Amino acid sequence: MSSNVAVVLNLKSRYGRFCAAVNAVAVASLFLFACPVQAAGAQKLLILGDSLTAGYGLPQAESFPSQLEKALQEEGLAVSVINAGVSGDTTAGGLARLDWALNDRPDAAVVELGANDGLRGLDPGQSEANLAAILDRLKEEGIPVLLAGMLAPPNLGQRYGKAFNGMYERLGARDGVIFYPFFLEGVAADPGLNQADGIHPNKQGVAVIVERILPAVKKLMAVARKK
Repeated sequence: MSSNVAVVLNLKSRYGRFCAAVNAVAVASLFLFACPVQAAGAQKLLILGDSLTAGYGLPQAESFPSQLEKALQEEGLAVSVINAGVSGDTTAGGLARLDWALNDRPDAAVVELGANDGLRGLDPGQSEANLAAILDRLKEEGIPVLLAGMLAPPNLGQRYGKAFNGMYERLGARDGVIFYPFFLEGVAADPGLNQADGIHPNKQGVAVIVERILPAVKKLMAVARKK
């Protein structure tokens, strides 16, 4: 496994400390970022995710959705990004609140979920079923989707890692799904791009994520324009 994911070796031990903080801010995060200001006539892009989307530990302006929206607008694209990230959320949580997230009637969606499933050692089969249900629902609604993958903590063993990592490969191969294999590519394991907890990207780390994923998101929005 590449050095990009070395940081996950420490995630299990750090997770206990992080979880207590997450519980205190999860509900607040849900409402704090749920009502973006949308430009008239702009495409609406939903980001359904966990703390990596919500912007844990960062001002709203430095969160992934905010930085992505700015980058898209700098590319001349009129896109309003909806931050539907909830810190500590799992694939099951994302599925449970999907109806709520779709109330904004997005034109496209990015699904960034699964990191907490891996940290908790949840059954990859159930996580895959949850993600599949999310993708199915988005397809039913005619919403193009980009699936952002994650990698399993190596300390959970090779068998678990194979099942966990494989679910993204299988789901990403679905017809009509744009697949970005590793959301933290270029950021994981780099102390200079992460907050003190070693788990969450800092402002600079988010900027790297945005730069790397931007071509895939632009492709997604192009598909949405053709709908």
